[in-house]
Amino acid sequence: MNAIERTMYWGETHHPAWLDPVRVVLGLILFIKGIFFIRNLEAIEQMVMSANFEFYPFIIAHYVAFAHLIGGLLIAGGLLTRVAALFQIPILIGAVFFVNASRNYYSMESEGLLAIVVLILLIVFLVVGSGKYSLDHYMKTHKDY
Repeated sequence: MNAIERTMYWGETHHPAWLDPVRVVLGLILFIKGIFFIRNLEAIEQMVMSANFEFYPFIIAHYVAFAHLIGGLLIAGGLLTRVAALFQIPILIGAVFFVNASRNYYSMESEGLLAIVVLILLIVFLVVGSGKYSLDHYMKTHKDY
């Protein structure tokens, strides 16, 4: 068993039940942010351009919106939680270190603290997985479907 498999096994056996509601709330927050990003794609493109990214801001803005919408629903339902968290982590790293770094983390218009908390929770769910009260667990225990 390699290190990744051991980590996944440890996460599945050490997943406290109180993390399941936290996972659902995290997924809903990401989904709502995805809706906000879809409604304000131009503002997101401007934010990406102001962070001095050399990549295409149009593509990054659409990736962020799509990943938050789909990933938020997957995390909230507990379906492919680790994969969804893995797709979210680069976005949050960019939000913490590039987008919010130019602003004061403690100012009212900054969402830096929220981005840090969401990044930490995504890393936690990447390790511990979706838990007992999730679609992943249901599908694993009910193989007849």
